[in-house]
Amino acid sequence: MPNKPATTPDESVAKKSILIVEDDTDIGEFIVHAFQQETPYHAFLAEDAFKALDVIKKSKPGMFLLDYQLPGMDGLELYNLLHTTEGLEDTPVLFMSANFSEKELDRLRLPYIEKPFELDDLLKEVDNILNR
Repeated sequence: MPNKPATTPDESVAKKSILIVEDDTDIGEFIVHAFQQETPYHAFLAEDAFKALDVIKKSKPGMFLLDYQLPGMDGLELYNLLHTTEGLEDTPVLFMSANFSEKELDRLRLPYIEKPFELDDLLKEVDNILNR
């Protein structure tokens, strides 16, 4: 009888990638590391909206985690561009920021988490969004 290769628990969960757009590199790298260590998701970081747009030319993420306040183009403007990009129209998003327009995000029915947030709350919220 042939030996069956060992499997890891992650193989039973479809891996999804998350593009994190965060201009504070320390926060961004912390979040990426947390996703790599604590979840089955692959996370990668873009420090601004323009780098995020470059990333999606090469890879289509399964979710966007967007800082609301970004230099040059805010997270909402980036969201609008991403969701008019072929193949990304239905890609889920979660906004994060210490200063944003709750009224605007509520009007658009976009999910958000306020900074500072508990890491467990962020991970749970992303998991909930990706498993809807």
